[in-house]
Amino acid sequence: MTISAARARQQYSRDAILSASPIRLLTMLYDRLLLDLRRAEAAQEAGEWLGARENLLHAQDIVAELTATLRPGAWDGAAGLRGIYDYVHTALIHANIHRDVARTREAAALLEPLRQSWHAAAASVPAEPSPTGGYGLG
Repeated sequence: MTISAARARQQYSRDAILSASPIRLLTMLYDRLLLDLRRAEAAQEAGEWLGARENLLHAQDIVAELTATLRPGAWDGAAGLRGIYDYVHTALIHANIHRDVARTREAAALLEPLRQSWHAAAASVPAEPSPTGGYGLG
């Protein structure tokens, strides 16, 4: 990829994030989280520990962000979701330190149904009007 193409892609990604609705941001985080876990698993299986480490650390950062933005008083299931996030965060640390692909797979298996549920919830929310008067895609 050329430098200008890379910059254009970065700008597109930045614009997509800045213009996304909160539910769309959440689904984007989950998508990236599962992508990181798939990449980490592949790297672990190949013995590429640096790549696995980078993806696991990024996944940990996303889980930390999801935990930090969780509003416990907003709904009854928040405490249970926080428990899942805490468990997954610990599993990812263990997967990284001990090079344990089984823990990486376990984290992905726990998070994939949540990712699917958030996507289903996002699909049921009507599009919000954009600042320019149209309707956004997120």
